[in-house]
Amino acid sequence: MENNKKAYIAGGCFWGMEDLFRKRPGVIDTEVGYQGGQNNNPTYRNHPGHAEGIEITYDPTITSFKELLDFFFRMHDPTTLDRQGNDRGSSYRSTIFYQNDEEKQIAEEVINIVNDSGFWSSKVATTLEPWSTFWLAEEYHQDYLVKNPNGYTCHFIRSNDSFLKKEV
Repeated sequence: MENNKKAYIAGGCFWGMEDLFRKRPGVIDTEVGYQGGQNNNPTYRNHPGHAEGIEITYDPTITSFKELLDFFFRMHDPTTLDRQGNDRGSSYRSTIFYQNDEEKQIAEEVINIVNDSGFWSSKVATTLEPWSTFWLAEEYHQDYLVKNPNGYTCHFIRSNDSFLKKEV
């Protein structure tokens, strides 16, 4: 559909994020890849500075960027710097790659809502980075947990309650 939008986020290993987001209402497609780094055509073995992230194609008549971010903050630990589960390093940072001022403002608003909720014992460490080229990861990474149902993931839903419902 021509009115679909894309969102770009990173929050640890891309396998688990993709697997959880693909099941969300309004999500049309997900792709895993590398973003925010220092080289062109990054690979799993050579992606300096890139985060392992996902590209989410979504239908804005069913879900919003704000709702996607709400889920993002409930399915990974946004308080750890450059780390998710056993994965450590800048490749596993929590980042929202905003495409315009509106997305940046929404991201800042959701981060404030999450911090104010008191759900996490520490403040959100998620960074906001301007959108940069999203490089698709190798084919064997795409839909990894569909192909390997018992594969590694550090992602799970930590709260079924939306942070957005707590808005005043």
